[in-house]
Amino acid sequence: MDAKLKYKAKKIKIVFFDIDDTLRTSKTGFIPATIPTVFKQLREKGILTGIASGRGIFGVVPEIRELKPDFFVTLNGAYIEDKKGQVIYQHQIDKSDVEEYISWTKEEGIEYGLVGSHDAKLSTRTELISEAIDPIYPNLNVDPDFHEKADIYQMWTFEDKGDDLHLPESLSDKLRMVRWHEHSSDIVPISGSKATGVAKVVEHLGLKPENVMVFGDGLNDLELFDYAGISIAMGVSHEKIKEKADYITKTVEEDGIFGALEGFGMVEKELHFPQVEIETVEGPLATIKTNHGDLRIKLFPEHAPKTVANFVALSKDGYYDGVIFHRIIKDFMIQGGDPTGTGMEESQSTANLLRMNSQKNFTTSVVPFLWPMLVQIPMVASSLSFKTNICRTLRKRLRVVAGLNQSLRFMQNKVELLILTAAILFLGNW
Repeated sequence: MDAKLKYKAKKIKIVFFDIDDTLRTSKTGFIPATIPTVFKQLREKGILTGIASGRGIFGVVPEIRELKPDFFVTLNGAYIEDKKGQVIYQHQIDKSDVEEYISWTKEEGIEYGLVGSHDAKLSTRTELISEAIDPIYPNLNVDPDFHEKADIYQMWTFEDKGDDLHLPESLSDKLRMVRWHEHSSDIVPISGSKATGVAKVVEHLGLKPENVMVFGDGLNDLELFDYAGISIAMGVSHEKIKEKADYITKTVEEDGIFGALEGFGMVEKELHFPQVEIETVEGPLATIKTNHGDLRIKLFPEHAPKTVANFVALSKDGYYDGVIFHRIIKDFMIQGGDPTGTGMEESQSTANLLRMNSQKNFTTSVVPFLWPMLVQIPMVASSLSFKTNICRTLRKRLRVVAGLNQSLRFMQNKVELLILTAAILFLGNW
C-alpha cells in the first residue's frame, strides 16, 4: 500500500460503506464475520461510520442496522438519517416530473417502480422485475399510483433495453439514469448522487472531503469516488470504479474491507486464544503417562503448527521417554522435556525451534505448559537453553500473549487437563 495513501488515512474521520457487494454479497447476503469488528474498532478510535447506498432506509437489512452506523445516506443521497432517526437531508422529485416519467415508460412499453422515503411500490409484477428487485426489496407490493399518496425520492425502470434506453429530452435536464442491474436503472434528480448526500453529512459535521473514506463497487459510486479523500473499490467493482479508486481491495468473501482498513492501520485483528475456553474447544489431545497418572494435553496446531509438529515428532521418536519433570511448583506448574533432567540439555530439534517458528509479526517459542502469570514467564524461561533471546524479547520488545492471568483458573485446584502452550505466543517485530 502506498505510503502517501497511508499518510492521507491519518486524516480520516468518517468512513462510508456501500451495502451490496461491499458490506454484504447481493446474491446470498453473506457478511464477513470481521465486519462487526470493523465498526466496533472504528468507533473506539473516534472514527464515525456511515452507509451510502442506493437502497432506501427501509431496505437496510437488520444485520447492517445492528452495526450501528452513525449515518444512513440512502436513495443515492436523496434521503439521509442519523442513527437516532433524525432527518439530516431530503430531496423529493417534483410530482409533475414523476407523472411525466410514468407517461414516458408507458410510451416505451417498459415497467417502473416508485420509491418513497420509507416504502416503494411497483407498477406491476413480472418475472423480470422479481429477478431484479427481490434480492434488494423482497415482496414489494404493486401500486402504480403510489406517487399520488407519497413523496417520491427515486424511481426505477424495469426493462431489457440496457444502455440503449435514454430519458426524453424533456426530463434529461431534471433527472438522470444510473444503471444498477441489467434489467433496471435508478432514476434520480440530475444533481442527486451519493456524493451529494455524503457532502451534506460532511457539512453537517463541519468536516472536509479529505476527512472522508468510502468503499464501493458500482456505477452509482462514481461521483462519491471523485468526492472522497480516499476511495476504495471492492474486488468485484465495475472497471470504471476501479479506474477512479485510490486503492482496490479484495472481494466481500475475501474480507476486502477488513484487509484494506488493516493495511491503513485503522483496524487490527482481534486475537482469539482458544486455551481460555479449553473445555469447549475441539482439537487433538496428547497423553503423557507418568508414575503419578496421566496428563492429557490439548494441542493447537492451527495457532502454532511448527511447534506442535516438533512436539509430535519428538514424541514419536521417543525423545521424551523416561524424562523426569525437573521443576515442580505446587498448584502452579511443572516443567520437563530435557533428557538430562536438569533443564540444560539442547537437542538439534529444540535448538532450531525458535528459528523454525519465526514468522512475520508472529513467533512461537517452546515452553512446556501455559503459565498463568506474566511475572513467572522469565523465571520459567531462565532454565531453557535459549533463555537469553526469550527473556530479552519478553522484557524489552514484545507483548506476551500466553493466556496471562486468564489461565489461572485452569491451574488452580490441581486441574487435570493441563494446556500445552505449544508455545508462548509473541506479537511484534524482532
